[in-house]
Amino acid sequence: MKPYSQMTQEELNAELVQLKAQYKKYQALGLHLDMSRGKPCQEQLDLSMGMMDVLDSSSDLTCEDGTDCRNYGQLTGIQEARELLGDMMENNPKDIIIYGNSSLNVMFDTISRAWTHGVMGNIPWCKLDEVKFLCPVPGYDRHFAITEYFGIKMIPVPMTPTGPDMDMVEKLVREDESIKGIWCVPKYSNPQGISYSDATVRRFARLEPKAPDFRIFWDNAYGMHHLYDHQQDYLIEILAECKRAGNPDLVYKFSSTSKITFPGSGIAALATSPNNMEDFLSYLRKQTIGHDKVNQLRHVRFFHDIHGMVEHMRKHADIIRPKFELVESILQRDLEGLDVGTWTCPLGGYFIMFDSLPGCAKDIVARAKKAGVVMTNAGATWPYGMDPQDSNIRIAPTYPSLQDLQTAMEIFSLCVRISSIKKLLAAMN
Repeated sequence: MKPYSQMTQEELNAELVQLKAQYKKYQALGLHLDMSRGKPCQEQLDLSMGMMDVLDSSSDLTCEDGTDCRNYGQLTGIQEARELLGDMMENNPKDIIIYGNSSLNVMFDTISRAWTHGVMGNIPWCKLDEVKFLCPVPGYDRHFAITEYFGIKMIPVPMTPTGPDMDMVEKLVREDESIKGIWCVPKYSNPQGISYSDATVRRFARLEPKAPDFRIFWDNAYGMHHLYDHQQDYLIEILAECKRAGNPDLVYKFSSTSKITFPGSGIAALATSPNNMEDFLSYLRKQTIGHDKVNQLRHVRFFHDIHGMVEHMRKHADIIRPKFELVESILQRDLEGLDVGTWTCPLGGYFIMFDSLPGCAKDIVARAKKAGVVMTNAGATWPYGMDPQDSNIRIAPTYPSLQDLQTAMEIFSLCVRISSIKKLLAAMN
């Protein structure tokens, strides 16, 4: 079929009649398919059920250094967990703090502390006239929700195939002292699924921010989430690169096991410089006597070491890889050559990004919902939920079954075609 943009008004109307008939058939099925978030499916969660059996009432809950995990202490986490997460994050265990189950919670706390007490002795952000944050777009909606909650002004920075527009990032942070940070998902990014290039990481490490309390919020949520064994993105380790560049305190690096074990019961971690570490500990000593060490030990006993975690992630990949490939095949089958949208084909992570014709994204998502397919709100990948082109849509393939996913994507592609034709017809009148 030729591109819609090359069709006559009569041809478009004829196509629209056929598509609407198909759409009504799907509506009649009364479907309820959830693709709204990047959640693991039940089969993925089942992979970690053995973790429930590694500890019981007869287990020795003592660490190698003699720590009793049932008791208080070990503010930065048990040594075995710091070593395991250190290998996962490619950082020295001494530079890591193990938290509770959520890295998003740690990020919120970090912004909150900077807001009320400042960063390493600098003026608390709440006492400043204006605080700004750079937000690579399209990006992660929950990151943007945190900065919006604190009234921090968010500045969109365009994403490129190699990461954020670094010319823009370098210029902004060099000139504006009110810019205090930038959100980053550097590997298999949300929602594109791309990874920052070596040059991008090196330029991040060599930033010259005007604000002494500027920090890069490096959320390496998908560091081990490859889809393929022999095609994997590689990311330069940012802390080592910052140290090499003479900027050791520039980065907070976050990660967790949320999409490795149980999203609600994993362990989160922060890796950072010794100076930043002491800044974090200065408030942690007052906030808690220690996080859940029994859960930390459970993870260590389940995986044993990084090799066990790598094998575990291969099992995850075996489950979700067919889903990504199914999405890509349906998009290619139904939309290739029509000039109605583009999409990414990532090698890892949890999302596929789709860009429709300008002005169509909200209509596509709303139309899909009326046919029983719930997707992330159009615009969610932009600060304040405002996509200026109304074109970006995040596809989350992991949660539905293969059968449900196929139905959902057939409905989605149908909605893309209907919305696109209506857009083109409107432009003709």
